[in-house]
Amino acid sequence: MLYYLFDYLEQFDFPGAGMFGYVSFRSLMAVILALFISTIFGEYFINKLKKKQITEIQRDASIDPFNVNKRGVPTMGGIIIIISILIPCLLLGKLHNVYMILMLITTIWLGTLGFLDDYIKVFKKDKEGLHGKFKIIGQVGLGFIVGLTLYLSPDVVIRENLEVKRDGEVVDVIHKSQDEKSTKTTIPFFKNNNLDYADFVGFMGEHAQTAGWVVFVIVTIFVVTAVSNGANLNDGMDGMTAGNSAIIGATLGILAYVSSHIEYASYLNIMYIPGSEELVIFICAFIGALIGFLWYNAFPAQVFMGDTGSLTIGGIIAVFAIIIHKELLIPILCGIFLAENLSVILQVKYFQAGKKKGIKQRIFKRTPIHDHFRTTQSQLDPSCSYIVKGPTNVFHESKITVRFWIVTIILAAITIITLKIR
Repeated sequence: MLYYLFDYLEQFDFPGAGMFGYVSFRSLMAVILALFISTIFGEYFINKLKKKQITEIQRDASIDPFNVNKRGVPTMGGIIIIISILIPCLLLGKLHNVYMILMLITTIWLGTLGFLDDYIKVFKKDKEGLHGKFKIIGQVGLGFIVGLTLYLSPDVVIRENLEVKRDGEVVDVIHKSQDEKSTKTTIPFFKNNNLDYADFVGFMGEHAQTAGWVVFVIVTIFVVTAVSNGANLNDGMDGMTAGNSAIIGATLGILAYVSSHIEYASYLNIMYIPGSEELVIFICAFIGALIGFLWYNAFPAQVFMGDTGSLTIGGIIAVFAIIIHKELLIPILCGIFLAENLSVILQVKYFQAGKKKGIKQRIFKRTPIHDHFRTTQSQLDPSCSYIVKGPTNVFHESKITVRFWIVTIILAAITIITLKIR
């Protein structure tokens, strides 16, 4: 809204109005504003939650090796994150930009889904929350909307690279002059690093490009569902998900910025995505909101984000990566979320396989994987066999959280390096 106001005032040479035309200025303003809202509004909102007794028992001191008591801590703190994202974007963003619209829809959609889950847990006293099938329907529905919008919108285009060769050697990389609809995405570590989903259905001849969009929509649905669930599973220790996601968000912001800048995109030999600079505004608000939330969520947590926050965060990361054609980098960048997902899947499958044979068996002491590192030997079921019983010495959750942050920083660095290592 402020963008449009100052864009209008610039016609009258209003002092400072031109600043709002710069992505860098609006991005920094988004970070500051989101940080300010999340810290100031956060304290007010937490006090309100306490008065209303909207709390959660995440862990009892009797079952924690360090006697950490997490009873009566306010939950649904994800509302703080959502509001801190939406307000800066509405004030500073171009609201007619299709990418900004999709990110705002993603935030509200999954925020609502997570809120319903938390509401059932807190007010209906149902620990299971929203039934799993309704969560999946919501995630699949969002993936379908995002994929279909990217297919149908005329504003969603890219410009590919052309290599200028002389004597058989590449001397320059330039972009095509024409924008085009494309089902291509970036593959890490490959020199000619664009994969076209239409290639998977090349046997369909002239209909391959249309069928490629069907494949793209299916991939979008899978990525949205997987990453939002991964972030949800990662939310089990104070500051864990907020810290990891802020690091991931900063990386995505870098990728979005270079993809929106035709000269940087040419230099790095990646596809140029016109209009994607507005995503930088959004991701800066996202980072600011998470850092502000960490003020209250770091150990010992004064508030939990709940599914309201974790599902929203995961969905934002997934849709953002899809928009900038970097979804195949997610297994690297979101390696922590992937590990959390896989640990739960493997644990369940292995336990079910043993159950059919009449034996109790598990791979890890506990899942998601971060819980494995704080589970003592004395907490293990003596009638059950475990493949991974180490480490013998358990770690405090603050140490586990920081180490997971460090791993995510390393993965983020590797993700950025893939732009040059091919």
